[in-house]
Amino acid sequence: MKTTRIVKVGNTKIGGGSPISVQSMLSVSSHNYDAVYAQTKALADAGCDIVRLAVPDIDAVESVRHLKKSDITLPIVADIHFDYKIALACCAAGVDKIRINPGNIGSREKVAEVVAACRDGGIPIRIGVNGGSLKKEILEKYGAPTAEALAESAMEHVRILEDLNFEDIVISIKSSDVRTMIGANRLLHEWCDYPLHIGVTEAGSAHIGTIKSAVGIGSLLCDGIGDTIRVSLTADPLLEVKEGKALLGALGLGGGLIDLVSCPTCGRTKISLIDLVERFEEEYMPELHPSRRIKVAIMGCAVNGPGEAREADIGCAGGNGEALLFKKGEIVGKYSEDVILDVLRDEINKM
Repeated sequence: MKTTRIVKVGNTKIGGGSPISVQSMLSVSSHNYDAVYAQTKALADAGCDIVRLAVPDIDAVESVRHLKKSDITLPIVADIHFDYKIALACCAAGVDKIRINPGNIGSREKVAEVVAACRDGGIPIRIGVNGGSLKKEILEKYGAPTAEALAESAMEHVRILEDLNFEDIVISIKSSDVRTMIGANRLLHEWCDYPLHIGVTEAGSAHIGTIKSAVGIGSLLCDGIGDTIRVSLTADPLLEVKEGKALLGALGLGGGLIDLVSCPTCGRTKISLIDLVERFEEEYMPELHPSRRIKVAIMGCAVNGPGEAREADIGCAGGNGEALLFKKGEIVGKYSEDVILDVLRDEINKM
């Protein structure tokens, strides 16, 4: 697949074969700096790579300014609409990237001022397009916010910046319709080499939104399309980061050092597998620090369990209230289900 150009956002690179970064967006008021700082810090601790915050007015720029002067090193993206002066103020405050729609930021002269400030500050611009922001002419041409309409709209905005000799660009086309989002990003991947920020917008609740995001983002990533992602959820932004990391992990594209596999259980299961797996993920995985990415199998019985456990770097296969521990394909012990997670944790941390 085609390699996109590299865009640097603070200390994080997007595109050019760089690791796929996981983004999220603050849900607290941009006017409440203490809340902004606390949520940004929590996202950074959760493994978020880039964070975005809405900057609806000039007063909100102060949070950007203070955040950039704090101990936070996470790249900060300012989300701006309609008022070019807010974009200029965010550039002066040291933001790492701005998200604008050149079509609604003002006249060409105003866009040129924003571009000049970004060029001087080494600040990239993310062009954001979604189905609700298409021009009347494009909607009339295609009859609906189709994949082609979204991709054409994005390229119109790209050309505005290119005409101003600015190419430090990331493009984001999002739709609440999964197929439309996939189709639009495939078209963009054919038409240009700018890095793509991919995600399903307005995806819904934690459950439904995660499923839609896995289908949309996952389909594109499997095709080698996409350089940075956001799993947009009507939920705590920390969950967006968790699910984004899990999505990348499922595709072997990062997302953490543990690749956990476990069986769906059946009538042969004689240990509390569901509880064990939930506890392992919630309580034990944060304590795991292997020196490399490893595959961990937690299996329920002696049918598929031993085979899966042997294929993993380490794992266990359940019996009657107990489990065999496998390491590098060899049985290394038998333990009760009461202690097997402790044993797994200790053995993983030795790897």
